[in-house]
Amino acid sequence: MSERRAGLVNGGVIAHNGLIDWILQRATAVILVLYTLIFIANLVLVELHGFASWKGLFESLWMKALSIAASISLIYHAWVGIRELWMDYIKPVGIKIGLQIFSIFWLLGCGIWIVTILLRI
Repeated sequence: MSERRAGLVNGGVIAHNGLIDWILQRATAVILVLYTLIFIANLVLVELHGFASWKGLFESLWMKALSIAASISLIYHAWVGIRELWMDYIKPVGIKIGLQIFSIFWLLGCGIWIVTILLRI
């Protein structure tokens, strides 16, 4: 079976499925909205007047887990969006794949950085 038929590379696109990506894009948006509402509720209901109180907010296991889930959602949401941008507006296949690979590594690096920071609190 050729790489093209296997879905690994399809016209300069790194493995993508339209319907699944569309559904996951909406699911990650819902997670991000819920996180934002919970975060805003904490800002309104909890007095955060310094480093210690902010650290206390993110020390709780539920907030760490929710922040990590929101971060993963944000990274996947960004990946789907940036990949669509590269697919639609960059025509040379080599440049398109290069930008996609760069984006993958950049987003993975950001994700590792976020999780590292949250786990150190």
